[in-house]
Amino acid sequence: MEQGRFMTDRVSGTDNGYHPSIPSAKPSDFMPFLMAILREPLTHFLVLGSLLFAIYAYSKRDTNAGSERLVVSAGKVEHLASIFSRTWQRPPNATELKGLVDDYVREEIAYREGLKLGLDQDDTIIRRRIRQKMDFIADDLTSEVEPTEEDLASFLASNRNAYLADSKLSFKQVFLDPERHVEDLDRTAVELLNALRSESADPREFGDRTLLEHQFRELPRREVAGIFGDSFAEKLNTAPVQQWTGPIASAYGIHLVFIEDRIDGRAPTLDEVRPLVRRDWEQKRRAELAENFYQGLLRKYKVAIEWPEPVTEKP
Repeated sequence: MEQGRFMTDRVSGTDNGYHPSIPSAKPSDFMPFLMAILREPLTHFLVLGSLLFAIYAYSKRDTNAGSERLVVSAGKVEHLASIFSRTWQRPPNATELKGLVDDYVREEIAYREGLKLGLDQDDTIIRRRIRQKMDFIADDLTSEVEPTEEDLASFLASNRNAYLADSKLSFKQVFLDPERHVEDLDRTAVELLNALRSESADPREFGDRTLLEHQFRELPRREVAGIFGDSFAEKLNTAPVQQWTGPIASAYGIHLVFIEDRIDGRAPTLDEVRPLVRRDWEQKRRAELAENFYQGLLRKYKVAIEWPEPVTEKP
């Protein structure tokens, strides 16, 4: 009868709370099982470990918040303001100054965090910039070095040819274009030279058109070489004075030249070239001290260079 009522309930979809095949569980039945779990050493270990992890995470959160100190000093603020003033020709207002400081803080934080991530490693631009700063340090070491009178005199004596006063030339020239005298250039040059040597000849009436000046006054030899070429300037240094001579070739063509005056070069005194000598002495001294600075750093290292094997071509 009981079985029939159960089957009827299942068919009808109703539940009368009677399930003879499923034993009912009481809360008191789980207590021994729970107490057994709580007495296990593994349970103690897991609970203690979870507690310690929670304490560590909480303390780490508190210490990480604002743990790194970033100080924007008054000197740095003044420096930012001075850069703004040089750029815009006026001091920044309060809003602009705050923006400058905020931008500096952003930059500093990005820089520090970038270093933590190793973003400065294997970066060619950063390496070059650091080397440049090291070179600036080496330059600072030499900035306070002052040459004595003996230093400058000795430097001038050792490099006298570099300071020779250049010879100066005053001359007239008549130009012949080789492209216009392909077949008779030599004959035309001789005829023109004879005509120029006559006392009544006006050199401006002879020769071919050119953008070059007809006359030059006290032109230093290096400028003559810059205009006409070294070979032309060298020949003018030995050409006779107050006489038409030529033909002399240049980068432009052929010239007939009349040297009016030539002032030979000479060795200058120290007072005449003191600024140049001092500049060159300082450059040489800086290079020497910079090399000594580098050699001192190099002595701290044992440099090992692993050269690659040379590539041999197969026959």
